[in-house]
Amino acid sequence: MSYMSQEGYDKLVAELVRLESVERPKASAAIAEARDKGDLSENSEYDAAKEAQAHLEDKINRLKMTIAEAKIVDTSRLSNDAVQILSKVEMTNLTTKTKMAYTIVSENEANLREGKISIKTPIAQGLLNKKVGDEVEIRIPSGTIKIRIDKISY
Repeated sequence: MSYMSQEGYDKLVAELVRLESVERPKASAAIAEARDKGDLSENSEYDAAKEAQAHLEDKINRLKMTIAEAKIVDTSRLSNDAVQILSKVEMTNLTTKTKMAYTIVSENEANLREGKISIKTPIAQGLLNKKVGDEVEIRIPSGTIKIRIDKISY
């Protein structure tokens, strides 16, 4: 089961619709075009088109499974008392005095440019169940960071 926001769920559904209605017909057309070029035993274009179609179908199937297993979290029922999935956490790196803000989301919704980190990252794991004012040391690939939680919201 994958917990996610309504927004994240809607994006996955839109991506599935795009793949099925736009990309799948393109892949079929590429196969048909390559097939029309003659002998399939020596047709690398045909082989490449078939392989691309297989990758596309695999992606569609994985997306369908993710959507089927998705559980949409109602943020209005969540508490700001402690960090959990879909929490927006404002914090300070106590070593560098740098302010940071991340929203903890499912792996499928993670997007660092939007400030959304996967619940499976070391930082998210280190923040889970912590409260405002807590200072935590988190091991990350480049060492250990010390963070103070300043605010939790949704």
